Amino acid sequence: MESQLLTIQEKAKLDEFLKSLIDKRPEISLRIAEAREKGDLKENADYHAAREELALLEARIKDLETRLRHASVVNPDDIPDDMVFLGSTVKVRDCKTGDMETFRLVGEINKGSFDTDSDVMEVSASSPLGESLMRARVGETVRVSVPRGEIRYEILEVS
Repeated sequence: MESQLLTIQEKAKLDEFLKSLIDKRPEISLRIAEAREKGDLKENADYHAAREELALLEARIKDLETRLRHASVVNPDDIPDDMVFLGSTVKVRDCKTGDMETFRLVGEINKGSFDTDSDVMEVSASSPLGESLMRARVGETVRVSVPRGEIRYEILEVS
């Protein structure tokens, strides 16, 4: 499994989520036991539903534990102020059109959780744009391969 970069806050969220999943185990096990007491298991829908729910829960727990085991936690204090990294908000200029864009580089946990009221577009660090922006510095130009060709962005500001 490829190492995944996480901020300290993202790791804390994943740890908390994992704990909440683990805390559900006894509840589902109790439902299985109660359904088992009702008799014939072949036609016991409650029993089968609870067993399926437990299997899905265990798969999610295993996946999350694997992701956390292979994750690298990034401390923002270790990153130069002018370098784009996880958690950075970066202002860029499209070299062809001159249009200004502002992106926030996020890890996988925050992918898709963007604020629709914000002028900042959240970009996953593992996306083509995120990979191009990662570790770029103010003043540099990055190239992003997109289906319609290539976009070049000049890094104007990192915060």
